[in-house]
Amino acid sequence: MDGMKPETTAEENQDEREESKGCLECCIKCLGGVPYASLVATILCFSGVALFCGCGHVALTGTVTMVENHFSRITSDHATLTDVVQILQYIIYGIACFFFLYGIILLAEGFYTTSAVKEMHSEFKTTVCGRCISAMFVFLTYILGLGWLGIFGFSAVPVFLFYNMWTTCGAMKSPIANLTSVDNICVDVRQYGIIPWNATPGKACGSTLSDICNTSEFYLSYHLYIVACAGAGATVIALLIYVMATTYNFAVLKFKSYDHSRTTKF
Repeated sequence: MDGMKPETTAEENQDEREESKGCLECCIKCLGGVPYASLVATILCFSGVALFCGCGHVALTGTVTMVENHFSRITSDHATLTDVVQILQYIIYGIACFFFLYGIILLAEGFYTTSAVKEMHSEFKTTVCGRCISAMFVFLTYILGLGWLGIFGFSAVPVFLFYNMWTTCGAMKSPIANLTSVDNICVDVRQYGIIPWNATPGKACGSTLSDICNTSEFYLSYHLYIVACAGAGATVIALLIYVMATTYNFAVLKFKSYDHSRTTKF
């Protein structure tokens, strides 16, 4: 009996090593099956869309408040602006919901078209329907990328307008501006088409303009527009990564199906 104990201990140690080795190989296979490109794109997309939608919504509200308090005292003059802002905010709600679902779908599509995941489950099999769905994701993601590129450009417009106002306020504080009349330095928002030309007062000059630049609505809206623009840029980058990932997934599906059909024929 004493002679069998070393053999039993050696067999148990060997079984433990094989079991730990099997767990390690399983973990390596699982990590190899993760679509890291789609995962990074999903995180970047969620972050970018959240920044754009959240900051854009608050910045639009602050812009309307600033126009109502300082540039357009009559409600009918800025009624169109208020309606447009409400429409844009509803669009923001739709964008947030759509891209939350679309990002999850693309991430799932990346998991299920990764060759390592397919090798873990069974023999690789694909259908015409699967290849068509993958091609549809490539085309749809490309179109959405172009759309977000336009949104990125559009979101830079309010940043430019607020930057002009910010620099004008800074010019009044410079030593050169103190030598002249500060009241001659004005910002007329009517020239941007935000409110009609008959809106009163429509512009702010001198100390009034300086007071507007010191308000919380202006400061917060300006920086939120910058963050929203950055979020739109991050979403564009995420969709670019998605395009590359979905194109690769489609190529894998097509190559595997072609290779599988050749093997079946021979």
